[in-house]
Amino acid sequence: MITQLEIQTIFQPLLKEKGQVFQKSRNVFARRAKEGEHIVTITGDGVETQNVASKNDYIVMNQTEASEQYIMSKKKFKNRYQYLCRAKGSFNTYTSKGKIVGIELTKNLMQQLNLNNSFYFQAPWGQGMIAKEGDYIVSPTDGTEIYRIARKEFFETYRAV
Repeated sequence: MITQLEIQTIFQPLLKEKGQVFQKSRNVFARRAKEGEHIVTITGDGVETQNVASKNDYIVMNQTEASEQYIMSKKKFKNRYQYLCRAKGSFNTYTSKGKIVGIELTKNLMQQLNLNNSFYFQAPWGQGMIAKEGDYIVSPTDGTEIYRIARKEFFETYRAV
């Protein structure tokens, strides 16, 4: 598996040179996580990754067909989302206030980088994350981490800015 440092070394220069800036165009649902809560992120094309919540983390649920969920630290969550209103159950509705830089994993790009059409790398939280041809490799604009957004969910939630 490719480490987070290695994936950053591979993609940060590409994101700076050829990446496009995007912003989430849909709100999210979120709630405080229970410490030790296990979340498996499932997108329209299957299991993407998994994570276990620590104290003060948040569970974020995208408003996509897959309703994929993932865990974020309190600090990242507060930097990236702003409260809008109450939602159903224990969830509230938030709007995104951050931007990302992304690049599509085209067949040509993957060949240039000597990557298989499907590969695993270490997500910022230390677990494996799959990336497939057609997905987007993204980073917050501050370049602190790299993660994958599945193609279908990317186009359901992001727009170019």
